[in-house]
Amino acid sequence: MTIRVLVADDQAMVRAGFGMIIGAQPDMVLAGEAADGVQAVRLATRLRPDVVLMDIRMPGMDGLEALRLLAGPDVADPVRVVMATTFDQDEYVHTALRNGACGFLLKDAGPALLVEAVRAAFSGEALISPSITVRLLRSLTVPTLARDTGGLSPRETDVVRLVARGRTNAEIAEQLVITVGTVKSHLSSVQTKLTARNRVEIAAWAWERGLVD
Repeated sequence: MTIRVLVADDQAMVRAGFGMIIGAQPDMVLAGEAADGVQAVRLATRLRPDVVLMDIRMPGMDGLEALRLLAGPDVADPVRVVMATTFDQDEYVHTALRNGACGFLLKDAGPALLVEAVRAAFSGEALISPSITVRLLRSLTVPTLARDTGGLSPRETDVVRLVARGRTNAEIAEQLVITVGTVKSHLSSVQTKLTARNRVEIAAWAWERGLVD
């Protein structure tokens, strides 16, 4: 299946570079380009791409506001959005994740990570640049919420802890000695119980409640 990607960035060279990376993948195609947040929202609403690769700082409407309109908590049919920026600021990351981002990348992370993030978003998972993942999630820890288990079973809690550490489904299955299908079943149950839309929200929930060392 071909993944249709919309690139939103105010720099033409960045759009061209991302477009070349996407076009070089056998399972991806560039669905369109936007130079600002307003255009990104308009094109994403009309084209309904599988994934939007969005910059944060753009004229007119920034990427975080565009993200909120496309994937925020009040959006009934959210678009999958991966944020890409040159600015390694926790405030940006935190806001992006709370507004429904399916990933957060630094632009210097390299083509391989960018492609991986797009594929992860398309499959309903999420990827955050490794350089900021642990720091960000640790900053979300709120010890006073540690007793709130969200109604999860002990096994679901084990799965959530590993998700919060950035493990893939295959790695979780290997560590817990269960099948990948069982991991997916647990994650589906966890998402329902926590009202979480993706792995990033599950991970943030775990760190907030002190479930991860």
